[in-house]
Amino acid sequence: MAFPDSRADDSPGAMVASGLREKILARELVPGERLIEESIAKRFGVSRVPVREALAQLESEGFVTIVRYRGATVSESLAKDSHELLQVRRGLEVLAAQLAAENRGGDAADELSAIARGQATDSPFHDLVAVASGNGHLREMVASINRRLSWGFGQNPEASFDDHAVLARAILGGAQVQAAFLMAEHLSRDEQYFADKWDTD
Repeated sequence: MAFPDSRADDSPGAMVASGLREKILARELVPGERLIEESIAKRFGVSRVPVREALAQLESEGFVTIVRYRGATVSESLAKDSHELLQVRRGLEVLAAQLAAENRGGDAADELSAIARGQATDSPFHDLVAVASGNGHLREMVASINRRLSWGFGQNPEASFDDHAVLARAILGGAQVQAAFLMAEHLSRDEQYFADKWDTD
């Protein structure tokens, strides 16, 4: 799934954040490892201000832990926190799918129809389901969690396209139970993909 994020920003802080994030995801920087501002600044050829901005951004995403007077370290609970967020996401998105089916696609019916026919749309599928639910608070909660998970956690690229088409058809057909079941299965596969990728139980 795609979300607007700071990767579209070409500022020094965004560049540093992107570089550190990639190293953490590749496990070149390991949980608990200290992130020293001066060393990072030299590595990326920037001042310490963009480094602080990058570390603050990564802390908000759960990649980094910052403790006052002790500095920043790579988060030791990144995998666990992300796994728990995936579970919360599943509960919320199952509800969103059920409500979306009750509304037969609601305000997102046209775009969901395109997905059901196997066509691409400009809007991310899970955003469309949240819109289709008609519940603004639910939509905000789903968006908040998905922003935390937008760096590749739990997204199985091989399963998504076909899953989305089947889900869209269930939603448009008003099949609430089927839509909820399909969403749960879809996200459970994403969670398994995450577990295999990160070697979690």
